[in-house]
Amino acid sequence: MTVAWGKISAGEVLDGIDGTWISGNRQTTLTGISTDSRTLAEGDLFLPLNGDRYEGHDFIPEAIQHGAAGIVVQNDWLNSKYRDEYPDPFAFEFRDSQSVIRRPSVIAVEDTLKALGDLAGWWRRQHNVKVVAVTGSSGKTTTKEMTANILGPENRTLKTQGNFNNLVGLPLTLMRLSPGHQKAVLEMGMNHPGEIARLTEIADPNIGVITNIGMAHLEGVGDIDGVVRAKVELIEKISPKGRVVINGDDGRLLRAASVFQKDMTTFGLGRENDVRAHRILDSGRKGVSFDLQYQDKAWPVELKVPGLQNIFNALAAAAAVLCLNEPAERIVEGLARFKGVKGRFMVNFLPGNIILVDDTYNANPLSLKATLESAGLMIDEGSRIIMGLGEMMEMGDEVIPAHEEAGRMVAGSRVDYFLAMGEHARDMVKGAVESGMSPACAGIVESHDEMTRKISQEIREGDLIIVKGSRKMAMENVVDDLQSAFGGVKEP
Repeated sequence: MTVAWGKISAGEVLDGIDGTWISGNRQTTLTGISTDSRTLAEGDLFLPLNGDRYEGHDFIPEAIQHGAAGIVVQNDWLNSKYRDEYPDPFAFEFRDSQSVIRRPSVIAVEDTLKALGDLAGWWRRQHNVKVVAVTGSSGKTTTKEMTANILGPENRTLKTQGNFNNLVGLPLTLMRLSPGHQKAVLEMGMNHPGEIARLTEIADPNIGVITNIGMAHLEGVGDIDGVVRAKVELIEKISPKGRVVINGDDGRLLRAASVFQKDMTTFGLGRENDVRAHRILDSGRKGVSFDLQYQDKAWPVELKVPGLQNIFNALAAAAAVLCLNEPAERIVEGLARFKGVKGRFMVNFLPGNIILVDDTYNANPLSLKATLESAGLMIDEGSRIIMGLGEMMEMGDEVIPAHEEAGRMVAGSRVDYFLAMGEHARDMVKGAVESGMSPACAGIVESHDEMTRKISQEIREGDLIIVKGSRKMAMENVVDDLQSAFGGVKEP
């Protein structure tokens, strides 16, 4: 069968989860699912989750008052002190759109997070869709967006929105599948072992993509070998009928993947890759072009987004789409339409012939290296690069060496003026100065406002500004303030 919100009943939800019926009407129709009582709509199924700073079950009364038609609760909550506080916790009534007073249907489970994933996996299997799942240390969001752009409206494609790439976000994304969808492109993130394995079980992808391996999320996995083990969980758990797409230029990834007997397609610049780029032409701020080679055939590709790292992202997307047996011409057209992703090496043009590179969504040593290399190819002779770099999060035991290495990378690039911010800003500046950057050109700032002010004071006509940092550093505030200070973004 094909399920859809507005048609599925509360009783049918039990088909997807290991739960026990508690109360209410099994025939109650559910119009959606929500884990947040603040955004819950009338008729939704409310599935409360436990967080570090909150207990989702505390918001059950609010959810019912907002019109929750069904609720999934944990057994331990049902049998806990809350039963003393609410002798009948489901006695809350709400009036629906026809002014009929109803009570919600209630299901109890052992773990609501597991139930969310189980329900999403069941929901995915009820829809006849092809699923592409993308993970990697960097480039996964851009690769996901490129893939979805290629498949486009012709394939009625569902894709991950924002950062909905974890054990909560991916299931909620999957449960947006409707009978009209033919394809789904999902991003899978991780910060601890086992997460990619679980996400793969839930998504059951036809195609699994690993963009690369780098120093990211070390706090949760220990070291680079831990990153490898975490990422190849996708290969281990993907169905025997699925196909894996991996970066064939990443030797560490290639060796780890070879252990598994799964069908694989490789992408990269090396001649041994199945999908590769040839005759690369970097046009700086205008973008890059190359010939896409596959099975002794070649097609010219033009990317309007700059950055050599986008060649790898485009190759990964192309390989995934080719594995879906889509025509190469669709790949060429989709990549030509791609305009970039905010916060991922997004190039903005400011008055005074100034380029502002917004690379603020995240940062790790691998993505920093790609950013510096690409930016160095975008400036004209006589122009300078000014960089504002926020701290890199989740570096674990490597936090100090990683930030010192970041400073060394900055010093070894074409950056002329460097500002660092965050708890480990001093380590970044130390690495830069020890690698030859003048102390007068490498400094520490304490706030977004200070960084904006110092960049504004230093900038000259024709310069290029890079702003980058991990998500928690909110470096987009600097980008927004610089755009305001210079009178907004203009057409190139």
